[in-house]
Amino acid sequence: MALENFPTDLNGKYVEHTHLLSSDRAGWDKLSLIHELEPAGEMPEVFLPAHSLVICLGDFQGSFLLDGQWHHEQYSQGDIAFVAAGELFPRVKIDREVPLLELFLSPDSLVGGIGEIVSPKVKLESHFRLRDPLIQQMGLALKTELEIAGKDSKLYANSMATALGAHLLQRYGSKDAVVKENRGGLSPYQLRVVVEYIHNHLDCELTLNTLASLIEISPHYFASLFKQSTGLSPRKYITQHRLEKAKTLLRQRNIAIA
Repeated sequence: MALENFPTDLNGKYVEHTHLLSSDRAGWDKLSLIHELEPAGEMPEVFLPAHSLVICLGDFQGSFLLDGQWHHEQYSQGDIAFVAAGELFPRVKIDREVPLLELFLSPDSLVGGIGEIVSPKVKLESHFRLRDPLIQQMGLALKTELEIAGKDSKLYANSMATALGAHLLQRYGSKDAVVKENRGGLSPYQLRVVVEYIHNHLDCELTLNTLASLIEISPHYFASLFKQSTGLSPRKYITQHRLEKAKTLLRQRNIAIA
């Protein structure tokens, strides 16, 4: 969702936002992106069901109505506003047209991605202005991928959603988050189930979500434990064995190369 509910200019007249880019048609499920020109004007308060990050791509003054008083913030390129899911984005005024990059991260995907290493009850802390170069670079990378790959950017976006969720929890999670660690890797049974599945489906799309679901743990946690067990990330392990399989098939003269 974009922050565009009934925007008005500074004289109270309705104005439309100009969307330069949107992930709506790309099929992203854990994360959505909007690149837009935010007009000068005022927007009412709005309930945000997703973790929302607004990355500033220009300079402007933003004013927020908090507890009946206006609070003013001067934003420059790279500044970020972060409002956690379930919180109210306050009434806001913007003094000039400015390009914004907006990311909306599903709370379910955040818990589902790393629920095993951080308590799902963890609360993220909102910030109306912060500097976080990693979030900025993630946003720009997602924008570039969407521009180049379009509908083929879904896998990249889902992976970045997991990384973004991990970063938000680490940097902006409440201090009472409970962190659990497992240094032993996957159990022999879990490893056998996953490895057998990989070898039997080398010609298929093998995602972290698919592999993690085989042993009922989160994709992020699975990737960490798999690397502890094999010394390779899931992607490298799959690529290595696909190459070995290809070599074997190429040696069989009765099979066409295609």
